[in-house]
Amino acid sequence: MIAVRIGPDIRMAVVEAPSYFRKRPEPKRPQGLIGHNCINLRLPTHGGLYVWEFEKGAHEPKARVEGQLVFNGTFQMLNAALSGFGLAYAPEDMAQPHLGKGGLKRVLEDWCPPYSGYHLYYPSRRQSSGEEKIPNLPTKAVIGQRRFISRTF
Repeated sequence: MIAVRIGPDIRMAVVEAPSYFRKRPEPKRPQGLIGHNCINLRLPTHGGLYVWEFEKGAHEPKARVEGQLVFNGTFQMLNAALSGFGLAYAPEDMAQPHLGKGGLKRVLEDWCPPYSGYHLYYPSRRQSSGEEKIPNLPTKAVIGQRRFISRTF
């Protein structure tokens, strides 16, 4: 397989309205999310809830968080977080406008390193059959984040 980068690095952010932390302590580690009202994302392609992924040094914990709200989209999650309903796990670039204006506060920042962005995956010419010889683009391509897609091949 050949991977061609088609987007910048992606960094996730755990965010919430400052008012949420007036009633609760800020988590300092991913394990500290237990007992917090976390806003979940249901993945439409898999049907399950997205597992929050963290990394710091050699530690790569994953958190299956609990909360009262589940959405199918990141914008809805951010709107709920802005309204003080709980913690959201969203791409940093989507949360950034609200972080800059003080509408959202970030936690666990040191546990959210950047990840390799989206890549286009296609078979190399050596692996392809004679039917797949197209001059410009391969017939079979997958777009995804390298860290997620590479685990499935």
